[in-house]
Amino acid sequence: MSKTTTPQHGPPAAPLPQQRAVAQGPRVLKEVRKHRSFASLRAIVALVLREMQTSKGRASGGYFWAIAEPAGGIILLTLIFSVTFNQPPIGTSFAMFYATGMVPFLGYLDMSGKVASSVRYSTALLSYPAVTFMDALLARIIFNAITQIMVATVIFTSIYLMNETRTDPQVDQIAIALAMMVLVASAVGVMNCFLFEAVTWWQPLWGILMKPFFLLSCIFFMFDDVPPPYQDWLWWNPLIHVIGQMRRAFFPQYIGDYVSYVYIFGMGLGVFALGLALLVRYHRDLQNS
Repeated sequence: MSKTTTPQHGPPAAPLPQQRAVAQGPRVLKEVRKHRSFASLRAIVALVLREMQTSKGRASGGYFWAIAEPAGGIILLTLIFSVTFNQPPIGTSFAMFYATGMVPFLGYLDMSGKVASSVRYSTALLSYPAVTFMDALLARIIFNAITQIMVATVIFTSIYLMNETRTDPQVDQIAIALAMMVLVASAVGVMNCFLFEAVTWWQPLWGILMKPFFLLSCIFFMFDDVPPPYQDWLWWNPLIHVIGQMRRAFFPQYIGDYVSYVYIFGMGLGVFALGLALLVRYHRDLQNS
């Protein structure tokens, strides 16, 4: 007898899914910065905005106090010393004479310290691939440079309008003095950004070394009045040149021929490049240590 098969009832089975042919070959991971346009610029702008938001963020007024606090402090000290010292070494206004020395000095001190701590300040953000230590460094330099320029503008404008200074401010010469201050502060800050992390005892030692610079930077007296051989030694202090350039910009009768652009810009760019090279080489080791 022949075997008969009973037909199966029900819907036909669904076809098996077909796999698409995948080209064989090594998988290449794209870097974040290659498929994001202007990634560095975006990161720097975001970090600058973060600096602006966190600077005096708890105080009412926010970023306003980052400018008003140092400007008000210098103006108050200037007025106090103006009562004590009537006749400045040059010009007729001790307020302006004192401000031309104090503004570059405190600007350098504040900016170099902020730049030196830029990588440490942004350590948590550096774990993201879209943010590099260079972004954090440039953001702090740009933010603090703008802040110090605004502080200087507020201070000099206030003194110029409130006092009979008998000065002739040269905007181009003031801009050169501020550029010198920003370069020196950035160079020292970048170098210390590496040294503070690499050498544990360097930061407290640097704080000690900076104490006498308040007197060695010719804020209360003129570099021309320093007798030799101390004058030759003080010449190597870059702040002497920055302050001399600032005073030369306000007092037209002051020659200040000791100011050397070659020394300041050459030294500043050299130290900045050296500090940057050390950070490029060792920044990952310093972050992981």
